[in-house]
Amino acid sequence: MSFRTIEWRDDKVIMIDQTRLPGEEVYCEYGDYKSVAEAIRGMIIRGAPAIGVAAAMGVALGAREIIADTHESFLRQLDNVCDVLARTRPTAVNLFWAIERMKRVAAQNQDKSLDEVREVLKAEAIRIEEEDLELCKAIGRHGAALIPEGATVLTHCNAGGLATAGYGTALGVIRAAHEAGKNIQVFADETRPWLQGARLTAWELMKDGIPVTLIADNMAGFFMNRGEITCCVVGADRIAANGDTANKIGTYSVAVLARENNIPFYVAAPTSTLDLSLENGDQIPIEERHAREVTHLQGLPVAPEGIAVRNPAFDVTPARYIAGIITEKGVITGDYTAKLKTLVTP
Repeated sequence: MSFRTIEWRDDKVIMIDQTRLPGEEVYCEYGDYKSVAEAIRGMIIRGAPAIGVAAAMGVALGAREIIADTHESFLRQLDNVCDVLARTRPTAVNLFWAIERMKRVAAQNQDKSLDEVREVLKAEAIRIEEEDLELCKAIGRHGAALIPEGATVLTHCNAGGLATAGYGTALGVIRAAHEAGKNIQVFADETRPWLQGARLTAWELMKDGIPVTLIADNMAGFFMNRGEITCCVVGADRIAANGDTANKIGTYSVAVLARENNIPFYVAAPTSTLDLSLENGDQIPIEERHAREVTHLQGLPVAPEGIAVRNPAFDVTPARYIAGIITEKGVITGDYTAKLKTLVTP
């Protein structure tokens, strides 16, 4: 990759500031867990897998800040660190998965000194980052087979290297198909109100030399109806036990349009995005963000002052619209309720 989304370097967390792309490629340093939490909340880093990596690194930073004489005191204070990080973004399940993994590792190493526990947590956070990169490459390999030669792939939001530790989920599928020599191109929805498709997906694909065309969100149906879209591939922030999938707002609309036009709609995500504790998508918490994201664009008002606003950050696509869920363990189709269980069975 020609950029790094997040990394641990010299006992600091380094993130590319995604709010400043594509105009500036700026990397920020974070030396404490509270600043990492603010970076997650403020969309400096976004995308479910990347948020999970950031949370794990935030826990490792928090562990270094704790002053304790006993393991009991250390774990109690670590819980407080984890609570701060867990309150940043409610929808992306990878956040909670990573935090729980870090807490479990801390609890399992109470036979070590506290300094050793801190080092173990640092190593675990780095391991989560490394694993995410390998998982995305595996997702790409499995998904590339679904992309026909000469395809035009529609994607929504950004599920690329910027949304992960590198390579991407939905864009990982696209990258793998491109690397396999398939002559493909991409249509990227702009993705209001944060414009992740326009600012991030287009930037990533252009850096990689993958042909990409930017379209407004409300143009997808037009191009589908004209036969100019071959398939759709998107990422996910949480997948319920029945396959219902939460992703960036506007994804559901794309899925419905794809069904109407007989176009396969695929979801690409690591198994850490599965939340089998939720029976269906109705139970997925949906984050609502500040009205200013809708009423302003780059600080300039684009709506009447005082207008009522709703701003859900995600929507849920019912499983019936999903042709396949692409994971690092393979592609799941058909009975998601039964098959998704097999992906997380020890």
